[in-house]
Amino acid sequence: MTKTFFVAGTDTDIGKTLAAKALLQALNALGIHSAGYKPVAAGCHSTAEGLRNDDALTLQQASSLSLAYREVNPYALTQPLSPHLAAPMDQVEIESEVLTQGLQQLQAQAEVVVVEGAGGWLVPLSDTENLNQWVVEHQLPVILVVGIRLGCLNHALLSKRVIEADGLKLAGWIANHVDPDAACQQENLDYLRQHLGAPLLGRIPYLQQTDTDVGHYLDLSPLALGGK
Repeated sequence: MTKTFFVAGTDTDIGKTLAAKALLQALNALGIHSAGYKPVAAGCHSTAEGLRNDDALTLQQASSLSLAYREVNPYALTQPLSPHLAAPMDQVEIESEVLTQGLQQLQAQAEVVVVEGAGGWLVPLSDTENLNQWVVEHQLPVILVVGIRLGCLNHALLSKRVIEADGLKLAGWIANHVDPDAACQQENLDYLRQHLGAPLLGRIPYLQQTDTDVGHYLDLSPLALGGK
């Protein structure tokens, strides 16, 4: 049976895509057929093939399966804004049924699907619906990406509280060192290990170039995935 994990961030621009890429690469190293999924991507550029998003392209490339772009990213929005603002600008209505159909298509092909969210946990898709409602509907276990910088303790613990209040399991978390000059990085990491109540899957150091293999920074054994 296909396992699916939802990658959430404590905020925007804290490295969800880098962490999702690391997860896919670590899965591939275990010989597990993987697929990345970016249901909604805001901030896309025009190409001859249509709108493309760099984060979704990263997931497409890191997946072990050969996937069409549309399979990875059904909703590509032009403006780098919250989806509830970006979608109307493109005259698009985000439908949860489309998100579900895309997920199911990938689940039919892959052993593990890595779903990357947009922004933080409560990012709105419209004036009446947030992305977390769709995650709750499918009861997806969550992997939280924590950007290690000033304020990370509050952001991480608030995210944990809301995720668990939504009835979902925090399957693990990834520390991403986004600020090389942040003070007390190890102390913050130790505090989070004590208080997040979920296994630390790995820590990604501050990287000036992110186009390399980052899967080796993670240990997926707490997820009990098997593999070769």
